[in-house]
This record gives sequence, structure tokens and C-alpha cells, in this order.
Amino acid sequence: MQKRMQKRMQKLLAEALGTAMLLIGVVGSGIMGAALAQGNDAVALLANAVATGCMLCVIITVLGPVSGTHFNPAVTLAFWLRGEIAPARRNGGPRRWRRVVCSL
Repeated sequence: MQKRMQKRMQKLLAEALGTAMLLIGVVGSGIMGAALAQGNDAVALLANAVATGCMLCVIITVLGPVSGTHFNPAVTLAFWLRGEIAPARRNGGPRRWRRVVCSL
């Protein structure tokens, strides 16, 4: 029972950290892109997309095996709508609230 609770806490913390890091990466890359672009929207968009993609790749590589879930609620929703994952009442609620809290 103790190992099960510890494993669950690891998953909760990994997903919370991943969601927070994704949010920081997206906001930071937007600020960086705007600062470096000097008014050129195409350069700002490119810088934002590349930085966000790199950050997401690192987060998934490092924390994905621990959390075993998606860091973006839109991805989870898409998988659920396609029927690839079942709606879990036990884990669904805490997972959604972690994302909301970490995003704030």
C-alpha cells in the first residue's frame, strides 16, 4: 500500500511539474520571440514555436515515463474523444485539478 501511494505521488508531482514547465516554456518563448523579432511577426512566431517544441520534447522525455500521461489537457481530450483512453473517475478529477492549479 505504501509503495502504491508513493508511486501515485510521484505521478502527481511529475505531472504538476510538467504542466508548470510547459506553461513557463510557452510564456517565456512568447516573450523571447517578441523581444528578438523587432516587429517581425513571422520571426516571433518561429522563435515561439521552436522554443516551445524543444521545451515540450524535454518535458516529455524526462517526465513522461514517470507520469504516464499528457501535460496538455487538449491532448488528453483528443485521446478521450478518439476512444483511445477511458474516462477514469478516480484519476480524472485530480489530473484536471493539477493542471488548473499548476497553470495558475
